[in-house]
Amino acid sequence: MLTLGIETTCDETGIAIVRGTDEILSNEIASQIELHRPYGGVLPELASREHAEIFLPLLDLALKNAKISLDQIDLIAVASGPGLLGPLLVGVTAAKSLSLALNIPFIGVNHLEAHLFAALMGLPKEERYPALGVIVSGGHTQLLLCTSVDTFIPIGDTHDDAMGEAFDKVAKMLGLPYPGGPEIERLAKTGNPDRYTFRPPNMKEYPYSFSLSGVKTKVLYTLYGQDFRGELKPIDDQTKRDISASFQKGVFTDLIEKTLKAANAFNCKTIIFGGGVTSSQTLRTWFDARKGDLTLLWPDRILSLDNGAMIAGLGAHLFSHGHPPSSLTLRPTPRIPFNIK
Repeated sequence: MLTLGIETTCDETGIAIVRGTDEILSNEIASQIELHRPYGGVLPELASREHAEIFLPLLDLALKNAKISLDQIDLIAVASGPGLLGPLLVGVTAAKSLSLALNIPFIGVNHLEAHLFAALMGLPKEERYPALGVIVSGGHTQLLLCTSVDTFIPIGDTHDDAMGEAFDKVAKMLGLPYPGGPEIERLAKTGNPDRYTFRPPNMKEYPYSFSLSGVKTKVLYTLYGQDFRGELKPIDDQTKRDISASFQKGVFTDLIEKTLKAANAFNCKTIIFGGGVTSSQTLRTWFDARKGDLTLLWPDRILSLDNGAMIAGLGAHLFSHGHPPSSLTLRPTPRIPFNIK
């Protein structure tokens, strides 16, 4: 079965062709980083227009690189949420249109579940459960008990900022370009991680959840004082490096400790990672150093970003396991629950 995967949840347009559930024939991604960089974050209206403009050229490229024609596609899978409503509308509308034109089924999938599926592509899937799912991206920071490939129980979430979002905001305070995570990781390599203490809180009622807003505020006050009035001032290079190293240490250590605690509490021997923040080599190295007997499954770098291949793979898996196709009444939703059984 050949599946066309469509991803337009935020600021990357992803279109991919996957044979079966794992064989990636093409995986084309059009990034909008340069478009949004002047604003320090994603503007939904601009993102929507860019998705619409690039969609057909990217579809042609995906088909060309897969060496197939459009009429060979058997199934269309599209990310129907969570994400930004405008960008989601572009992808879902395209999927419906192609489904009607080609007279083939389409299926809406959960973008976050697809992030976890990305780490499993090419691997045996049913022998690892219960497993712990860890999603860290620009919009999400979550821990999930995975009872199968496509069933999940949320056990931890962010109460305010997602991790990638917090990195972007701290980078902006430091005068660094968007996206902030790679820039902070780069500066942290030559910084002193112990100069400042930026440690997220532990919440007694929510032992596996996260709160990064307070840490972000502490960085702001450290840089500009508590009487900050909105004017960013020049910061010397060493302070930038030390802030970067200290902030990265604080939030990554918090994530690692809560993840390991949850894996032990729920008797998970495997941890499955997904989301753009998992592309951080620092995070991977620190997790590897503390994993013990746990098996860590990381997505390939290209699959850690938003992409169509993970959407196609999960869609094909669901369809081949009896999940019904979506109807033309499917509506994209910025927030959707995980599949819980």
